[in-house]
Amino acid sequence: MKILLLVIGKTDEDYLITGIKKYVGRLGHYTPFEMKEIPDIRNRKTLSEEQQKKAESFLLLQQLQPGDHVVLLDEKGKQCSSVEFSETIEKWSASGAKRIVFVIGGPYGFAQEVYDKANAQLSLSPMTFSHQMVRLIFVEQLYRAFTILKGEPYHHN
Repeated sequence: MKILLLVIGKTDEDYLITGIKKYVGRLGHYTPFEMKEIPDIRNRKTLSEEQQKKAESFLLLQQLQPGDHVVLLDEKGKQCSSVEFSETIEKWSASGAKRIVFVIGGPYGFAQEVYDKANAQLSLSPMTFSHQMVRLIFVEQLYRAFTILKGEPYHHN
C-alpha cells in the first residue's frame, strides 16, 4: 500500500520543512510515502473564496487515480486518538486499497466535488492550524500510527 499526501502550496517556513523531512524520512521504513505539493493558484487574490476552492479542487482531482482511498483532512471530519488512527490505517490497508491519498486543502477548504470524491474526512483537532503546520502534525501522526502498529516504543499510553 502506498500513501500520498496531497497539499496545496509550498511550505515556506524552514522549521516546518525540517520537521516534515524528519518524519517523511522515518515513514520510508514502514510504507512507500510521497508528499506532493500542488502549486498555489496564480492571481488568487483576485478570486472569490469559491473560485479559489474550485480552481484548487480541479488540480487536486487531477492527481487522483481509480481505486484511490481518498481522505480529506478537514475540520468537520472525524476526530480520533492516535491509536484509533493506527487501527484505521490498518483497516484501510487490509481492505485492499492500493493507495491512500490524504488531502490538505488550501485556506478555504475544498469544493463540493472533492467532498464527493472522498471516502473519509479526518480532523486532527477541534482547533484550527495553518495548512502548512497541518503537514507537519499529520506526517508525525502517520509515523506514530505505524510505530503503534509495529509495537515500537515511540507512542506511550
